[in-house]
Amino acid sequence: MQGSFTWGKSIDTGSSTIAGDQFSNSPSSLPFYFDPRLRRGQSDFNLGKNLVISGTWEIPGFTSKSGFMGWAMNGWQIGGVLQASTGAPFTVLVGGDPLGLNNTDPFAYPDRLSGPGCRSGVNPGNPNNYIKLQCFSMPPSQGTTTGGSPIYTLLGNSGRNPLTGPGLVTLDFSLFKNTQLWERGKLQFRAEFFNILNHTNFAPPLDNNTLFNPDGSAVGSAGILDSTQTTSRQIQFGLKLMF
Repeated sequence: MQGSFTWGKSIDTGSSTIAGDQFSNSPSSLPFYFDPRLRRGQSDFNLGKNLVISGTWEIPGFTSKSGFMGWAMNGWQIGGVLQASTGAPFTVLVGGDPLGLNNTDPFAYPDRLSGPGCRSGVNPGNPNNYIKLQCFSMPPSQGTTTGGSPIYTLLGNSGRNPLTGPGLVTLDFSLFKNTQLWERGKLQFRAEFFNILNHTNFAPPLDNNTLFNPDGSAVGSAGILDSTQTTSRQIQFGLKLMF
């Protein structure tokens, strides 16, 4: 049996090397290179806590048994891998081009509020309202257009990667049966169970991280978790001949 535990935090002003959105949770085409303070936040690859435990056990047999009983009671082996980690960070955005950047990939942050219940910006265990929408707002408008639409010229204070997505817990299990065929030949039966507990591991709401429309109205699907980062339980069987 072996295990490892990592506890840390990584902060940077951009985690990508070539493309602006190298990681799936990266803000698209991260702007504002003139002021690194506007980009400083959790690294896209930051996982605060990560635990991995794995083990293999060759079950003691009964060498005194022979025939069918000897075959049935000997050669068994079990193994497992447990992984548990906190989630990956992500950014919340305002849709459209409220800052008037007039480019092909406009970008804007909402404001983060500090009212009651907003110490954390997420609702763990609530996939229908994972982001606490009441803890964010549009930045104050700086006037209106001739048509009466608000003009937002301030970048919100929520910043890059302020929230953390759901964590991950998964257990893989394996069962082996080794049968000695001849002196150097062995047949192995394998049964492997991936995510044997069938635990649902939601991905961050990357498709629903836009909280507000350009006119300040809330986006209907904002904060919803609608995808997973691991599959449901999967089982596979196999035979392996070793010689």
